[in-house]
This record gives sequence, C-alpha cells and structure tokens, in this order.
Amino acid sequence: MNILDRYLYRTVLIYTGMAMAVLLSLGALFLFISQQGDIGVGSYGAGDAFLFTMLNLPQTAFELLPIGALIGALMGLGNLASGSELVVTRASGVSVWRIAWPVGLAGLTLALIMYGIGEYAAPPMAQFAKREKTTNKLADVSFAGSSSAWVKDGDLILRVQTGEVDRAFGGVSLFQLDGPTKLRSIQRAERISVADPGRWSLHNVATSRFGEDRVDGDLVGETTMQSRVNPEFLGLAATDPQLLTLRGLASYIEHLRRNSLDTASYEIGYWSRIARLFAVVVVTLLALPFVFGPLRTTGAGTRTVIGVMLGVVFFLITRTIENGGHLFALNPVLVGWLPTATIGLCTVIAISRTR
Repeated sequence: MNILDRYLYRTVLIYTGMAMAVLLSLGALFLFISQQGDIGVGSYGAGDAFLFTMLNLPQTAFELLPIGALIGALMGLGNLASGSELVVTRASGVSVWRIAWPVGLAGLTLALIMYGIGEYAAPPMAQFAKREKTTNKLADVSFAGSSSAWVKDGDLILRVQTGEVDRAFGGVSLFQLDGPTKLRSIQRAERISVADPGRWSLHNVATSRFGEDRVDGDLVGETTMQSRVNPEFLGLAATDPQLLTLRGLASYIEHLRRNSLDTASYEIGYWSRIARLFAVVVVTLLALPFVFGPLRTTGAGTRTVIGVMLGVVFFLITRTIENGGHLFALNPVLVGWLPTATIGLCTVIAISRTR
C-alpha cells in the first residue's frame, strides 16, 4: 500500500468508528427504553435492564455495522471530496477503480471485525442476557441447562432439546413427580406446541407410568397438558437465528432436520449472515459514486442523513425479503443473497459510470 492507499484506508476506518459510536449510543438508549415495560416483573429491575442493554451491545454492533460502514465511508470520502483532495487525486491520473481498492480493503477489514463480533462476542453475550432476563421475570419457575432447557413447574419437569422459535419444540421429555422424591410417570413427545394460554399440545406421546410393582405404557397421537410455563420461557431451548454463530447455525440446521422440524428460518439466517459480511464491503464502495457525484459539495450533515436513509432502506428491504422468503417458502440461498447481490450489482454499475 502506498501513501494514498493508507490515507484513504485510514480515513474510512476512522469515520466508520465515529459513526458506530453514535449509532451504538442511540441503539443502547432505544434498547434500554424498550425494557421499561418489563422492569418490575418478577425480580427484573432497572439494574438488570441496564445489564441486558450492555450485554446486547455487541449484537447491536453486528447489526448496525453495515449502516455504520456506509455512513463512515460517505462522511470520510465526502470530506476528502469537499476539500478537493479526491478531485486532485483524479486529476493526477488515478482512476476511480484504483481509489476503490483501499476503500474496499477498509470494507474488508470492517467485515472481518464484524465476523469476529458475530462469531465470538455477540451470540454468547446476547444468549446470556436473554436467559438472565427471562429467569428474573419468571422467578417462580426453575430453569437449568444451556444446550437444552430443563424447566420445573411444580411437580412437572420438562426437558426440551430442540425447537422452532416461539412456536413448536421437539425432543421433549416430561417427568411427573408424586411428591419430592417419587416419580409418577415419564412422557416422551416428538413435538410440543402452544395450544391455548396455559395449555400445550403434545404430539406422538409415549408414556410410561410407574406403579408399585409394575410399569404401564401407551402411545397416543396427541394430548394436552396444563402448565404455567409460557412460550417465552420455553423458547430458551429454541435459539434465535440472530443469536447463533455460523458454525452453530450449520450444526443446528442438521440437528433440526434429524428431528423433522422446520429449518427455513435458520437456513435463511445462515445465508443472510454470510451475505451481510459481504454487504459491508459493498456498501463501503457504494459511497464512491455519491462522493464523486451529487454529494461532492454537500455538508457532512447531508451526507450523514443520506447514509442513514440508504442504510435503513437496505436494512428494511433485507428484513422484508427474509420474512417474505420464509412465508412463501422461497429458496434460502436466494433469499439470503438477493439484497446484497442487487446492491452489489448497482454499485459496480455506478462506479463504472463515474467520471
């Protein structure tokens, strides 16, 4: 890298860091405000809400980094353009694609940072925050386990191994106690789902009942049970795709397939997570056509507003396509890559037409 490359590379990273500091501050504020309705439920207090917010900051950074990269590139390169530094660079014979090289390298660096956050920091901290919040809110119900959920509700103990977020759960075992030390029955169900508030439907249930001197067993297609445990609490056994690493998503998808559960949301989450890493590089390069064109002489405030608008539009389109793809059972690879591929194509065309 020559002096010009290092200068452009450093400029994009510095301004992206500034943009992310502002976005994370706003994101933390909004997240803390959203917790106010839960404060006072069970033992969940203001301190717990603050801790929940802090633990979710890496996940917030992971989600906001594409927007921060776009704003940072627009602000940094726009500042160079308004000071005529990029104009002089172009006049000296440096092509737009040559300028795009260090800018894209800065985007690649940000993508690697985003990968590190998404694989090693955000998922465990966000999952821990979710578990602590739920156990504090539902302090009268016992919970144990990390890869699976063990829930005790009175004389009933549930063990849930796999699940589809907030809807249905598989690999379920129910242990009915008769007093503190006596086991009355064991039920194993292929799937458990919400029937009505306070009621759950169990599907393909094998039951073993323990008598004084014998064990009776039967198999039924469907039955119901009463429990205070709600989907929010039982959902700790089902992991949100946004809170899993790429490796975790891949192994969890295989796990769900073995249990005959729906994998669509997890497959979309897997490919979307990969595409989002490439999107950081793409949106960084997307700043070039703007700073050489309509935003060359505008102020930093205008560039910031444009960056926020473009980032929010990209975020909304991505989420809409992901939700629509799940609803209409579209190909997960197509759903995951379509927004990034589209904006990437537009970026290449725009840079090619930049003079």
